[in-house]
Amino acid sequence: MSFLVEDNSARRRFEILVDDALAGFAAYVPRGDVLVFTHTEVDPRFRDMGVGSALVRAALDQVRDRGDRIVSECPFMTAFIERHPEYADLVTAA
Repeated sequence: MSFLVEDNSARRRFEILVDDALAGFAAYVPRGDVLVFTHTEVDPRFRDMGVGSALVRAALDQVRDRGDRIVSECPFMTAFIERHPEYADLVTAA
């Protein structure tokens, strides 16, 4: 199973493809150099396979590479960051 995560800026979301099929997305609202993540969704066919975590990890890595910051209004992303404190430095106040 191969994962590919890309920023679909036209739709304002990071999308994860699993074996070339859209498996989920993390939606955001851009505010300058801050992305406000509002919702993460994984297609039911891909749940319990680590797809959501792979999506969030790759999205946060891309945000870090660009030098941006985030606000998480998404419970899934917030829980991921709490479990992976190496991403806490990306979080800024709303």
